[in-house]
Amino acid sequence: MFSIAGGRRAAPAAGTFCLKKGARVLAAACAGLVVPAVSSAAEIDGAALSLWWAAPFAALLLSIALVPLGAPGFWHHHFGKVSAGWALLFFVPFAAVFGPAAAGVQLLHALLAEYIPFILLLTALFTVAGGIHIRGNLRGSPGLNTGILALGAVLASIMGTTGASMLLLRPFVRANDDRRHRVHGIVFFIFIVSNAGGALTPLGDPPLFLGFLKGVDFFWTLRHIGGQTLFVVAVLLALHYAIDRWFYRREGVLPHDPTPDTGRLGIDGGANLGLLAAVVGLVLMSGAWKSPVVFDVFGTPVGLPGLLRDVGLVVVALVSLAITPARVHADNRFDWAPMTEVAKLFAGIFLTIVPVIAMLRAGADGPFGAVVAAVTRADGTPHPAMYFWATGVLSSFLDNAPTYLVFFNTAGGDPAVLMTTLAPTLAAISAGAVFMGAVTYIGNAPNLMVKAIAESRGIRMPGFFGYMGWSCAVLMPLFALVTLIWYA
Repeated sequence: MFSIAGGRRAAPAAGTFCLKKGARVLAAACAGLVVPAVSSAAEIDGAALSLWWAAPFAALLLSIALVPLGAPGFWHHHFGKVSAGWALLFFVPFAAVFGPAAAGVQLLHALLAEYIPFILLLTALFTVAGGIHIRGNLRGSPGLNTGILALGAVLASIMGTTGASMLLLRPFVRANDDRRHRVHGIVFFIFIVSNAGGALTPLGDPPLFLGFLKGVDFFWTLRHIGGQTLFVVAVLLALHYAIDRWFYRREGVLPHDPTPDTGRLGIDGGANLGLLAAVVGLVLMSGAWKSPVVFDVFGTPVGLPGLLRDVGLVVVALVSLAITPARVHADNRFDWAPMTEVAKLFAGIFLTIVPVIAMLRAGADGPFGAVVAAVTRADGTPHPAMYFWATGVLSSFLDNAPTYLVFFNTAGGDPAVLMTTLAPTLAAISAGAVFMGAVTYIGNAPNLMVKAIAESRGIRMPGFFGYMGWSCAVLMPLFALVTLIWYA
């Protein structure tokens, strides 16, 4: 049943268009039973759930961590099946316990309200950025590499962490293809460009965009965590420069540069810069425009602004594919494998995360009541330092967008209060969600995309726990300093 309802506030929305040319991954994702569900329209009573409902999610995380190490060939060919298998091991019992009708509502709501918007935005940014080729071969010196990372940190809050990562990763890899040690550069690229740099605006990272849709002012994060972001990015850039300089002085370069100097720097596919601006405009429109028009799709509200945003993103992606010369895609070695991996793995993660988020939303009465109690002082007021770490640690292993929403609501959920009286708490939630999305490959979608592209270029990236070794050694002491300076 489809109906249109008027109201004072437009509900979160999504369109149902799927990219047909080049982005067939969307069609597969839309057809599969692997979608998220965190909205109140299809809410589960988390207080009534057993911890066993979180087992498929934990098993999927362990699969992502261990199977590529023990059976890399199997994982390369079947990671989508593994993701779908664990998702079904949650969804089928859920349908049996709560009924097929409830499961269908949950599935439909999740598809329209969460998964399609997530995939469409990532696909549009991936497609448009993949149509921009920075011509010329830079030499990957420590100074140049650090400069590219600094530029990426700035761009991340303007065009999103996904857009900035896809735009700069390829020239970054090409500049260093005659270096013997390149893994550290990609790791710091993920830390800075794919995560911390996106903390200044709602365009930067999905959690902040969700806060924007909830009523947080566009420039609030810039004003309240700008200093923290500058500190984190500056320290990471300094550490990268020191480590890269150490390797540079000792390693030498390869006997032959795979991409020798090719003349002046330049940009091919410049028309995609305009399409990138269109993506930014569509995202801003969907948050700023409060339309009373809401479509009711079998119980799931779909607001007009979000619907037009998602249709617009599809159009932008298709236009980019149509106008980008084949030579530009060839020069970028553009293919859909990274996007496919993100779509399939995050689909499984988003579905199996449903009971985990529900349990967290149940608060002190739920199975994770200890987590909720830990972020509250004895007098009942929020504890910003604990909110920073609780949001951050969970964002490292869950998706940081729904985790942000959980703690946003745990702190009261009123944007007017959170932006004023409880500003330190909202700052802690925002910083934790964005900064600590870098701790694991699954904390933020661009992390996996960067890993996949780097590996396709011959860089042997560390596995799940190897990457966590880097993040624990570099990021955790830095986050401890942030806690002492801003939240103690």
